[in-house]
Amino acid sequence: MKTKFRTIFDRLFTGVSAFSAVLLTAILLIVLGPMIIKGSTAVFFRGTVEFRKLQRDEFNRGNNTELEKEIEPAEKTRRFVYEIIDSFKRGVDPQSLTDQVRQLNRQYGQELRSKGITGDDYRDLREAARQIRDKLEETFNSADKDLINENIGFVLELKKDERFKGTAVEEMFTIADDFGRAIEEIDLQKREKYAQSLAEVEDILFGSEQMPGLLGPKPGDKLPQTIRLRYGATRWDVAKKLLNDLLYPVQWVEIENGKPLVPQRHSRAEEFEGTRLEPLFAYIENELPEMLKPKLTFYWQYFVDKSIDSHYFGGVGPEILGTILLTITAMIFVIPLGVISAAFLVECSANNLIIKIIRMCINTLAGVPSIVFGLFGLAFFVLYFLPAFGAGPKGSILAASLTLAVLTLPLMIRASEEAIRSVPQTYKEASLALGAGSFKTFVKVTLPAALPGILTGIILSLSRVAGETAPVLFTGAVAMGTLPRSILDPTMTLSYGSYNIATGDNIGMQVPHKQFGMIVTLVLLILLLNAAAILLRSRISKKLKGMR
Repeated sequence: MKTKFRTIFDRLFTGVSAFSAVLLTAILLIVLGPMIIKGSTAVFFRGTVEFRKLQRDEFNRGNNTELEKEIEPAEKTRRFVYEIIDSFKRGVDPQSLTDQVRQLNRQYGQELRSKGITGDDYRDLREAARQIRDKLEETFNSADKDLINENIGFVLELKKDERFKGTAVEEMFTIADDFGRAIEEIDLQKREKYAQSLAEVEDILFGSEQMPGLLGPKPGDKLPQTIRLRYGATRWDVAKKLLNDLLYPVQWVEIENGKPLVPQRHSRAEEFEGTRLEPLFAYIENELPEMLKPKLTFYWQYFVDKSIDSHYFGGVGPEILGTILLTITAMIFVIPLGVISAAFLVECSANNLIIKIIRMCINTLAGVPSIVFGLFGLAFFVLYFLPAFGAGPKGSILAASLTLAVLTLPLMIRASEEAIRSVPQTYKEASLALGAGSFKTFVKVTLPAALPGILTGIILSLSRVAGETAPVLFTGAVAMGTLPRSILDPTMTLSYGSYNIATGDNIGMQVPHKQFGMIVTLVLLILLLNAAAILLRSRISKKLKGMR
């Protein structure tokens, strides 16, 4: 009967253990699956012609001749967008038109002086030009169509005056003619509303001071200083999001009295119904693939390129290098200190009160939040210890590595201590019986036998060091910068780069693929480091068992 119950319990325990393993694997896949899928879009995506222009301009990649063959038809398709917006804008943006005619009037005065016209002729021509300017300014700011038509008729009558041929005043006549045609299709009472909505359309299409646009700056416009504003949508998924914002903007409306406003989308084309701008939105929706020419792109250079414009463009090459440098430098301190400390606690000390206090301190340090270690590293290594040896009081790879070493040391000590304790006592007794000393026994017998367990501690320490953000935040990580020239320089890291994107000024919302890409790259890097350590541990274990 007891045997039967024991068999049942054994099978039940085996089933529960297997279920737990499957459950943990499923949870891991649930957590990592979406992250890996989203992170892979940093490398695999549909890149537009704007992306290929970026690669050419910033990284000197691609065939310029083939790229120009793509750009030419794309720009030709976009030309209708530029023309119809400029034409419609002349009827709804009085301030811009006023500024134009004032500038043309000043230009006309300069033309007269350069021709040597003086005296009464000069005064008459300048007075006629000023009269045209004043009539147009009155026209632009009026909502009375009769007055507008009267003033435009007056201005266009002067178009026949031979004295204005080939001068800046001719451009005033063109503006007056375009304005007259534009206002025929719009309700002048809604001109302010049209202007506001048109400004939103231009921001989405051509970019604003903060956000890049769908098509990028218009030809002839001055290129912005910020690199991300010089290009349109470089990815097709970003382009589709901008297209949706263009066609169906969000409007906050009150559904019920006293209730919070609710976001609702409406048709942008309906805002401009009956105007010459109405067909623009259907045109953009249908012709956007021709304007941007998306292609399936494998951007493997993501793992070697530097970041551009606060991680908006580029890759994570410097971040990968910085993470590896920090990890290796930290492990150089952690491994010897951890193994020596564990050897002392196991082999060279009695279980007295002082040792018990030391063990308690190690256990306590293992549970201290990492941000505390970061503040300790800032106060001790950055501001006191390294400056005492001639280094400046600044963050550096060395300071960050020492901080990470202190953070990970309790874990390394505990793992090494358990590995050393697990070595059979008979190994030590046999070595001592053959005449070897305690130190030689530890080095030649105990340490090799404990190496698989010590390597397990190294694997855990590697993962902890590579993935930490808070300690390096204060001691050696920077968001953007150049490659470090020595361990006394700060560096970029994957963990801090991801944190920087998440907390940046709207950057995370604009480039979520970069954030997920950094996280997945960090996970893959940790897996590679762990795989190397596991392979090494496996080979050592086989040698210890006599397997070649």
